[in-house]
Amino acid sequence: MALDMLREIQAFVSVAHKRSFVAAARALGRSPSAVTRAVQTLEDNAGSKLLNRNANAVTLTEAGERLLPHAERLLDVQRDAADELAALSGNAQGWIRFAVPQLLGEHVLPQVLAEFSRDHPQVTLDVQYSDEALDPLQGKFDFVVRGAFPQSSELIGYPLWPYQRHLYASPAYLGQAGTPQHPEDLEGHTLILHTAPRILKAWHFCRDGQITSLRPRPRLRLGSGDAVYHSTLAGAGIARLAAWVGEAQVKTGRLVRVCPQYRLTSSSGQDPQMHALYPAGELPARVRDLLAALRRAGMAQ
Repeated sequence: MALDMLREIQAFVSVAHKRSFVAAARALGRSPSAVTRAVQTLEDNAGSKLLNRNANAVTLTEAGERLLPHAERLLDVQRDAADELAALSGNAQGWIRFAVPQLLGEHVLPQVLAEFSRDHPQVTLDVQYSDEALDPLQGKFDFVVRGAFPQSSELIGYPLWPYQRHLYASPAYLGQAGTPQHPEDLEGHTLILHTAPRILKAWHFCRDGQITSLRPRPRLRLGSGDAVYHSTLAGAGIARLAAWVGEAQVKTGRLVRVCPQYRLTSSSGQDPQMHALYPAGELPARVRDLLAALRRAGMAQ
């Protein structure tokens, strides 16, 4: 009976979040009819209607609004208990939901996911790829991965790996436009700017501890790091890329480092780092294992 009630509460919470029985069923891996029956049973047992159903949307009733935070806490307690039991048994299980920049979907992360899934067969991974600065609290993520420089917040930072940034272009582009050696040589070149999660006002070039700043005038403004990377490979122009992305293509001859004696830093000469952010609290063992695997893979780049 307790297990049946837990499934009913899971169904209610999922429908409340998704505002759709079909979307909730898809997220839970159940049929829409099973989710509908589970919510109906919960409503019958509660003696109150919890959800308003119409053709356009599903909304919470006043009773549903009052029940939802309690139901969410109950599911959190159940997940914590499952994590503790899994830790005692040595078998990690459950869900990990996290978000990463798009470029990680092509570099580093695929191998990590393959190995982690093989070594943790009872863990289910739900990955969102986005260059936006997503909030793990609002998005209900276990963690989010970001590059550049950690921002002060109420979130906990988990360093993954440090890296440098350089300018890169394809041999085809440089063969036509020439190869800049210094920041001032970039005048007149086609520059590609990554605009997510924010538009940079200046590029800061560091050489021997000296900072030279340049306000880029891009011909291409792209909201995706993946699009910046592939446009650069295709010969569209010069772009700022992380070394863990660009240097592998330098070795293959598909990219060339531009202004090679400089690296791009913060205005104070600081190099960026990949890092994860998560809400305050103890991370489940499965999440700690995945973050450690990401750190090892990034440090190996």
